[in-house]
Amino acid sequence: MKAKSRSKLRSNSRGRKTGRAKEQDGLSLYKRIKIEVTRTLSSGDVSANDPLPTEKQLAAHYGVSIGTVRRAMDDLVAEHIVVRQQGRGTFLAALSPERMLNRFWPIFRRDGVRVIPIVQTLSFEEQRSDAETAEALGLREGDPIYRIVNLLLMGGDPVILDEINLSRRLYVGLREEDFVARETTMYGFYQSHYGINVFRVLDRLQALPANSWSAERLGVAPGTSLLSVLRIAYAFGNKPVEFRKSLIRTDAYEYRNAIGGEFRVE
Repeated sequence: MKAKSRSKLRSNSRGRKTGRAKEQDGLSLYKRIKIEVTRTLSSGDVSANDPLPTEKQLAAHYGVSIGTVRRAMDDLVAEHIVVRQQGRGTFLAALSPERMLNRFWPIFRRDGVRVIPIVQTLSFEEQRSDAETAEALGLREGDPIYRIVNLLLMGGDPVILDEINLSRRLYVGLREEDFVARETTMYGFYQSHYGINVFRVLDRLQALPANSWSAERLGVAPGTSLLSVLRIAYAFGNKPVEFRKSLIRTDAYEYRNAIGGEFRVE
């Protein structure tokens, strides 16, 4: 284990009572350990390339048994927050393109084929949050944000129009050239550049008619029914880190939601 990971764990415990962990607030001991480890992971200081402290080291740090730590880590593995690598240790789970598609990409062709989109950035602007965006991101109305509009093409056709809203205080120094030139998914970019690890999303769906602006960009007639998806992406601790508004053509594509685990596509 690297000394860096040990120091991160110790520094993230400062300001909180240390020593032997106890059951409190109706939480079992292993769940309290799980929360403490998650706090460390959510700091943004832990890279997917840094091995986490061993179960023995965590047990000594928190003053609990190895069995208690193992149960907490088993939960984090099952939730795809950390991954065990044989002979190397336990690591923060990286958001690879494959994992992102299997977990966070719900758009399929009607025949069941998942198509990798080609993304074209239409605009990248520094703006002030409106009331809807502020509520979604936990900001105040008028706080500084980045507003990015992407057009996603699949099978050569424009299929999805995305408006992405990000807090400028969270993504300090984000530049359009870096965003456009990323060699990974957006959630992978958040992780590698800002230490922000998306682990949960909330999608709200409804049907909306295309207005002239969206109709022109999606290549449909005004008034065509589109699927509207309002998505809030959350990092550890239920912290909102992205508010996305998507308009999706449904003539050849559909939204699929698999409950009970990631839906694997071979």
